[in-house]
Amino acid sequence: MILFCKKCLMPNTRPRVQFDADGICNACHNAEQKLQIDWDDRKKQFLEYVERFRPSQGPYDCIVPWSGGKDSSYIAHRLKFEFGLNPLLVTFSPLIPNEVGQINRETFLGLGFDQIMVRPNQKVARRLARRFFRERGNPKVAWDAGVNTVPVQIAVRFNIPLIFYAEHGESEYGGRVLSEESKKIRDFTEVLEHQIGDDPRNWVDDEINEHDLAPYIYPEQSEIDRVGVKAMYFAYFFRWSMLENYRYISKVMPFATEPKGRCDGTFTNFDSLDDKIDNLYYYLQFIKFGFGRATRDACRMIQNGQMTREEGLELARKYDDEFPQTHFNSHLEYLGLSEPEFHAIIDQHRNPELWEHRGNAWKLRYTLE
Repeated sequence: MILFCKKCLMPNTRPRVQFDADGICNACHNAEQKLQIDWDDRKKQFLEYVERFRPSQGPYDCIVPWSGGKDSSYIAHRLKFEFGLNPLLVTFSPLIPNEVGQINRETFLGLGFDQIMVRPNQKVARRLARRFFRERGNPKVAWDAGVNTVPVQIAVRFNIPLIFYAEHGESEYGGRVLSEESKKIRDFTEVLEHQIGDDPRNWVDDEINEHDLAPYIYPEQSEIDRVGVKAMYFAYFFRWSMLENYRYISKVMPFATEPKGRCDGTFTNFDSLDDKIDNLYYYLQFIKFGFGRATRDACRMIQNGQMTREEGLELARKYDDEFPQTHFNSHLEYLGLSEPEFHAIIDQHRNPELWEHRGNAWKLRYTLE
């Protein structure tokens, strides 16, 4: 039975989401708990962690895993200009970079930051994207591994023990929280289980060897311990909102947004802009779990009191099922697929509990409510 959160719109088809007896999801409970947090005290904790873990030598105080988007740029800007730190920005390259992402990265770097970008072997990246699109309905599985791994690899190599990630997704958006401590300090077990779902060494095949997978493999724990790497969630110390992050970064730089006014599948124009494949990624979320990008965005705004449930419901019904047409030809070219092959793979990932084939079209078995 499909249930929808009574406060936001999140269905119980979201992986690992939890509902209470009153039909409220754990992301909404987390949003309520944030209203009771003493954020001044959290800021003091943040400053204590910075003093405890910042390196005693070297030019960089910390690492920010940075895409050039609103969230990571918001973090980096506050660290540098509010708290006087010198962060090194570490970027794992998008699968299919686009112009708006490049514009935002160049503009932000012009404010006075150093960046390291890792662009992995493209033959391997494309093979893995194609493989996981077929097998898991997610072309970004290997990219998820790289974006989680490369900042830690750089931290170990340059002896920078402090990394600031954005938010703890399992608590912010509904999932399985391993412990209260995992909301603050990034837990490798959780990353492997929830964000990668596999050990990249298992991806070796007749064309890819373990050396090819170097950008995706976590450093040995002994190396992490030697440097004393601590990966913290910025959102634990400062209240998190994707809309407020966008408003902040728009005030400090001319932040470029989606040129056509909104992104495929949603009503927003400022989130997940740096990779053309993100439009497909969110569409596959809709195919596999029955809720799309508009539901995702609306839930986050509802939980932060920036939108009513009724407003979010109208937008989700309007945009959730929109096909990602904007970069569709780029998707086909990158994945090496014909259009019929593409649609056949999409249909293989439709959950039969959610979808039925009526006439000549696929229809959801339920209505968003």
